[in-house]
Amino acid sequence: MDPTRPRAAGITLMAAGELRDALAAIERGDRPAAVAALMAIDPDSWQAIEHRLAALGGSVSALLTIPTPTDD
Repeated sequence: MDPTRPRAAGITLMAAGELRDALAAIERGDRPAAVAALMAIDPDSWQAIEHRLAALGGSVSALLTIPTPTDD
């Protein structure tokens, strides 16, 4: 870890649960529930989620648009 680089805020346990619920709702095809879960995530956790996904070469939009078995 680089001590000169500011540490990114972490993802709260609540935000992790909301993200999990959103992904499960998307898999079920329940878009309104997915949107509600995503809107419940606090801004600092959003930033941390985006940072981690970017480090892995992904993005929130890419994660949310992965085809599910219910997509035809």
